[in-house]
Amino acid sequence: MSVVSFPGIGLSISVKDIAFRVFGWPIHWYGIIIAAGFLMAVTYCSRKADTYGIEQDDIVDLLLYAVPLCIIGARLYYIIFYLDLYRNADGKLEFSKMVRIWDGGLAIYGAVIMAIVVALVFCKKRGIRFLSLADLGVFGLLIGQSVGRWGNFVNVEAYGALTDLPWRMGIYDTVDGVYQYMEVHPTFLYESLWNLVGFSLLALVVAKHRKFDGQLFWSYIAWYGLGRAWIEGLRTDSLYFFSTGLRVSQVLAILSAVVGVVMLIVQLSRPHDPRELWGRQVAVRKAMAAKAGEKKIPVEPAEKLNTGAQADDLDLESILREAKGDGHDET
Repeated sequence: MSVVSFPGIGLSISVKDIAFRVFGWPIHWYGIIIAAGFLMAVTYCSRKADTYGIEQDDIVDLLLYAVPLCIIGARLYYIIFYLDLYRNADGKLEFSKMVRIWDGGLAIYGAVIMAIVVALVFCKKRGIRFLSLADLGVFGLLIGQSVGRWGNFVNVEAYGALTDLPWRMGIYDTVDGVYQYMEVHPTFLYESLWNLVGFSLLALVVAKHRKFDGQLFWSYIAWYGLGRAWIEGLRTDSLYFFSTGLRVSQVLAILSAVVGVVMLIVQLSRPHDPRELWGRQVAVRKAMAAKAGEKKIPVEPAEKLNTGAQADDLDLESILREAKGDGHDET
């Protein structure tokens, strides 16, 4: 059990890494929190799937591949840049240490990279427009990251440098072989709140005025990169490019933010027809199938349909309201 305090506001919390045991097997709070974030993310994305032309069954099928592969990706990313942590005294790598993810050691960038790769392959196989799925998926990422960061809190990790700010966090940890008390930046909290604000902005503002597929995805890339760039600068446990002094996550964050901003500027400078959105094209395709009395939706990609004329004939807004079961809310 550890004690984490916030002396500036007079708050002290006792935290423990193990929640309970099942047949002697420890169930860690870290895993419970990650699982809670995952379930919240899946629930939200499933509710909003129709807006983006995604079937709920496709989400389930995608997760069967993405979840284990993203965990592997997050762990491999961490291991690659912290390889010495998994060596024995004789210098040989110890596999058992590498698989103990409940002790911490997951890098979110590894999971995000793997998620994008898996989604690209999945969309290619299913005939789904990747950028529309990505627009939906960013909500899941933001929810999962916002909730999941509290797993770092119970593990007393992912904290920042020493500070005397009013919201500083007081912890006991071993640094340079010495167990000591420190007052540090609660960077886990910074990132959790940053992702929560990002989710709110995308869900309540950007999604309501979405002009093209990929707008939410590139907005997420820019927002998360911007936040991670300054938060990573406060961390004391950053992964570095091997023997260099460059922080891996900070470099990737800056590059991500730049790419996201450039893509948004390029896309927003072009005219876009709302009927080009994949979700709207799928809605038309469903309506066409229903009008023709077909039990199944045509399998050809929506781009092959003359959706512009069909949308005018079928009152697209009514189709979308019926599919969503509510008004125009895309949050």
